[in-house]
Amino acid sequence: MRIKYSIPIVFFVALVIIEKENNIISRVSDKLALKQTPQTLVQPSRPASARPKANVSVTSQGKRSSDFMLMKRRLEDYSDYRPAAAAAAAVTSRRKDILLLATTRTGSSFVGEFFNQQGNNMFYLFEPLWHVEKMLTLDTGGTNATAAAKAYRDVLQKLFLCDFSLLESFIDPLPVDHVTASLFRRGSSSSLCGEAVCSPFVKGVFERYHCGNRRCGPLNLTLASETCREKEHRAIKSVRVRQLETLRPLAEDPRLDLKFIQLVRDPRAVLASRMVAFAAKYKNWKQWAADGDVHVDDDEVKKLRSNCNNIRMSAEMGLRQPAWLRGRYMLVRYEDVARFPMRKASQMYKFTGVPFTPQVKAWILKSTQASKEAGGIYSTQKNSTEQVEKWRFKLPFKIVQVVQKVCGPTLKLFGYKFVTSEEMLTDKSISLIEDIL
Repeated sequence: MRIKYSIPIVFFVALVIIEKENNIISRVSDKLALKQTPQTLVQPSRPASARPKANVSVTSQGKRSSDFMLMKRRLEDYSDYRPAAAAAAAVTSRRKDILLLATTRTGSSFVGEFFNQQGNNMFYLFEPLWHVEKMLTLDTGGTNATAAAKAYRDVLQKLFLCDFSLLESFIDPLPVDHVTASLFRRGSSSSLCGEAVCSPFVKGVFERYHCGNRRCGPLNLTLASETCREKEHRAIKSVRVRQLETLRPLAEDPRLDLKFIQLVRDPRAVLASRMVAFAAKYKNWKQWAADGDVHVDDDEVKKLRSNCNNIRMSAEMGLRQPAWLRGRYMLVRYEDVARFPMRKASQMYKFTGVPFTPQVKAWILKSTQASKEAGGIYSTQKNSTEQVEKWRFKLPFKIVQVVQKVCGPTLKLFGYKFVTSEEMLTDKSISLIEDIL
């Protein structure tokens, strides 16, 4: 009899326990969902019509203000990076992988040299994704964003593993027996012009992007791969990745120890620089600057808005430090690098865990005090402090107003002040940069 009644009782008790556990699990899941909500505020696929507009409400203004304060704190206080740095220090022989992300005319070539000049233990690549973009460019002049993002990610992953095979498939003309005379800006990478990869010069073979410090023949990518594996650290500079989130698989690849440095610059300064460097592509802007009649619905203005949004969304994601980016992301403003190059270089090296060598320091001192006659628009040797304010005397106030309208949230996030008059624009006594150092 006891056995007869005990079985139903046990069964009933078990049901009660299971129900309680389900309630507990449900409550825990709800809490986890609430905690994760802030990390999903920025959705790249979110339609533009659903995004909050500039100056819509006090709430949106407060959010952008808090975003800037978060950026400011992250740039001032490196305590967020110390756990990762300590872990890296525990394994001193572990390789460091560095990806410098930017857009064109943000000073990325200059900042990239901080790592190119590091010495014999750094393998540096300058814009390898140029080949990928060129191959994927459509007849309209653009690219399929989804296809390009995947290709950029896969090529970068292979290159950080010192595998050039995937990049080879994008080089035109195709390398023969892994040898090419067409690698974009080979001379901008000291690693690709070193003695180990400097094959004998071949008379009659034209190499457009030749080495400047020695006369080398076409680049043997097999030798480049071997040289890459021999180096202790690897760094790549790219201005072609649109969204940081697309590179998440690289951060989660256990074979890599990847750090992301996102370099940003005042969009007004970027536009002024592009109008000079890429005059043919920016002829509409140049015409508007001349006659003062800006067509705000023009595709070029829409493109500027899209570029600003991509930069801002990547930075917002990096600053929020989701689990896959924790300790792996650093935001740097070009204006701070230009004004305080040695200090910012030191901070970047501290973040990456790579030694800040005397060779780099000497290069910075030499390159930031260059005369006005040194180099051209692509030169990395300039008086860096002069570059910060030059745009204010080249860009008409009417154009500045358009940039401020379409890139307002980006300007506010990074601490760039709005110009309200022509007098303010050219008044050097008024700084347009929020101090964060």
